[in-house]
Amino acid sequence: MNESQLHHIIVVGGGAGGLELATRLGKTLGKKGRARITLVDANRTHIWKPLLHEVAAGTFDAYENQIEYLAQAARNHFEFRLGRMDRLDRTSRTIYLAPTLDASGNEIIPRREFQYDTLIMAVGSVSNDFGIEGVRDHCLFLDTKQQAESFQHLLLENFMRASTRPDAPQQGQLDVVIAGGGATGIELSAQLHKVSRLITAYGIDQINPADVRITIVEAADRILPGLPPRLSRATEAELEKLNIAVLKGERVVKVTAEALYTESGREIRAPIRVWAAGIKAPDFLAEIDGLETNRGNQLVVDQTLQSTRDENIFALGDCAACPWPQMESNVPPRAQAAHQQAALLIKSMKRRLAGKPLPSFNYRDYGSLVSLGKYSTVGNLMGNLTGSIMVEGFVARMVYLSLYKLHQFALFGFYRTMMISIANRFRATVEPEIKLH
Repeated sequence: MNESQLHHIIVVGGGAGGLELATRLGKTLGKKGRARITLVDANRTHIWKPLLHEVAAGTFDAYENQIEYLAQAARNHFEFRLGRMDRLDRTSRTIYLAPTLDASGNEIIPRREFQYDTLIMAVGSVSNDFGIEGVRDHCLFLDTKQQAESFQHLLLENFMRASTRPDAPQQGQLDVVIAGGGATGIELSAQLHKVSRLITAYGIDQINPADVRITIVEAADRILPGLPPRLSRATEAELEKLNIAVLKGERVVKVTAEALYTESGREIRAPIRVWAAGIKAPDFLAEIDGLETNRGNQLVVDQTLQSTRDENIFALGDCAACPWPQMESNVPPRAQAAHQQAALLIKSMKRRLAGKPLPSFNYRDYGSLVSLGKYSTVGNLMGNLTGSIMVEGFVARMVYLSLYKLHQFALFGFYRTMMISIANRFRATVEPEIKLH
């Protein structure tokens, strides 16, 4: 059978779930010539999204740790196509990719179209500004590697500017305000606290770490509102030790170039304003050829992860609204959910090619962890025998790090992951703890 006759599986989105899925499908179906696997993404490289807050703070080098899609595809028997999907024709089973432009706006790849037999949407999520005035224009976001790197450059420039003043830094010149008391906002705040201490160690001693004031603004009555209250309390106690201010019950209603304004009339001024207050699926999914979506643009799927209106289209990860019957809600948008859904779809694609019934997805919640960098990690672990156990400190940190290792195992296998880990340990002995360029 030639390639054009093979069942064509297209995975759109090379995030945690999408890249794991394409890699494992390539190793099995692609390598054996049972199907043609294609991964589509608008970027050339992949980085694990839960690490973007460390990229933004400069404590994680994206260039050393990113994965080249083309190289990953070549090693694992799938194809990679660079481009951003912007349209779907379900009748002809065709996806359309927008033209790819260079930094100057010149077209380098024209508009293209690809036909599929099975389409799997794994396009993740983006920040949700909820239509609040000024958010899109005056806040920084951490949805992509490029945005995280822009944040890091701005942060470093602010430090450099303040350190070369003839007098002490102006009050508020280095302040950072983060809208959103979820995991992203909290983990970013801890990394920024660490950076403010490391900067002086690398010779920018004109800055006092106390000059960097970090504030988290949360609309709910507690931080981490989607997690158990005791985890919220433990995290807030750790933030208090770091002198990170937490403003609860303060809903942002407007953002300007100088400040955030809340419903209660509070004004929080800061030159760096970060939006981490909610997520949604990308907007192009909202009106994509009649597929059912919810208010957050997520594709509504059933227990097989098939879209409710087209059996040839599947979705996983943050862009999928998948039922969680035990909790009478949808599966939460977490990396562990995407990992589990990718594992299920490996089995589903094999059964689909064999004409067998598809398995159902049953989400297993293994708990939640929030890392405050070197200072602490807190969370709860879920188990059938133990129920929910709260963990802190070293044990929680090791479990948190293991989540990234599981992602690497899925992409590289055990041996290569161990070699990468050893290489990183050696590299850490000669490289600075933060990026200084």
